[in-house]
Amino acid sequence: MIINKKKGGNMKAIAGLTSMFDSLTKVVISLLALGIAVSLLGGNVPFVGEIASNIIGLVQSLGDAGIVGLIAAIVILNLFK
Repeated sequence: MIINKKKGGNMKAIAGLTSMFDSLTKVVISLLALGIAVSLLGGNVPFVGEIASNIIGLVQSLGDAGIVGLIAAIVILNLFK
């Protein structure tokens, strides 16, 4: 195990991890958008699945939950910012 004795070394590691997770999140969101577009244009396409119907189900379940669903939707939207 290597111990970083430099001052601020931990902050650089955390910044690197944050940057990596940010990049991965952007890639996943882009793939999700592509999957939605392909699903809407082509129906049930292999390797894409039923993304649109899953999202519709999520929105319906959030709508049925009332105020808790509204709070959950706000939390989900803030995660994407």
